[in-house]
Amino acid sequence: MNPVRIGVVGAGALGYHHVRLLRQMPEFRLSGFVEERPERAAQVSSELEVPSYSDLETLLDDVDAVTIVVPTPRHFAVASKALERGKHVLIEKPITATVEEADELLAIAQRTGAIVQTGHVERFNRAIRAALPYVSNPRFIESDRLAPFNIRGSDVAVVLDLMIHDIDLILTLVNSGAGNIAAVGIPVLTQTVDIANARITFESGAVANITASRISRERVRKVRIFQPSGYLSLDLAAGNGEFFRLKKAGDLHALIASGTTPDLADFVERIALEAPEGEPLKLEFESFAAALNGSAPLVVSGAAGRRALEVALRIVGDIERNAPSLGA
Repeated sequence: MNPVRIGVVGAGALGYHHVRLLRQMPEFRLSGFVEERPERAAQVSSELEVPSYSDLETLLDDVDAVTIVVPTPRHFAVASKALERGKHVLIEKPITATVEEADELLAIAQRTGAIVQTGHVERFNRAIRAALPYVSNPRFIESDRLAPFNIRGSDVAVVLDLMIHDIDLILTLVNSGAGNIAAVGIPVLTQTVDIANARITFESGAVANITASRISRERVRKVRIFQPSGYLSLDLAAGNGEFFRLKKAGDLHALIASGTTPDLADFVERIALEAPEGEPLKLEFESFAAALNGSAPLVVSGAAGRRALEVALRIVGDIERNAPSLGA
């Protein structure tokens, strides 16, 4: 297979790492990147020894695919230009600013035959990869994602900046449509919501409680999953987790019925969750390459990005209804 000619649109804090990784990967031939800030473009080009293009159209002339790492409000404008020319795209989350924009992008992709992947990189987190074989019919999921303030991403509410990672993960784990949503949130440092909590009841009956904050003094990325077969505790920051599984349910129930206090160590099995090491962003790019050359299905499709966006925007809407001044 010949390497895919690829370019990067946006060379900010995250775009820099797109350029850094893609230039080293044999699956791709990095043509270059485009960055509207001349000083930043010169800096990245010099440090990484990668050509900088003056405009998007010129970059598109030289590539088969692009990764899009510009602010969320510009996702649609950039991606639509690429897709109209039949270029495959990997769009950092959220896929677009509105569901209508996402629908239009997916329609363009279907018409031109281009592939759309959404950059929900937590799908490639080591803890998630290790846990997936053990996840079965989750009934309750709790996630906490707390981070210190960072100007990057603050142009949108924390729901679209951080919480959307967990929305995508939970939609994947539950594999059910979102039903009722109850959410609260407040702005603290920005004009938009900086800390939020959402409770989602899914059509399957499963429930998720999600908290996201970008005003924390510490970083926390944890997910807990309760299901009939046991309990999973995942630390996404550390990339590991544990699964506590009942070994002999019948014997345990008989002991309890007899009035005997059981030694739970005899009945509960602890499984350390492990998966191969791997930089999640690099794994995401490898999955994109595999989808482009037809060797594997798309892991995080544009449709998956649209689903996560739709739920995120429903959460934002409920927050605004609970605090009308936020929507003013």
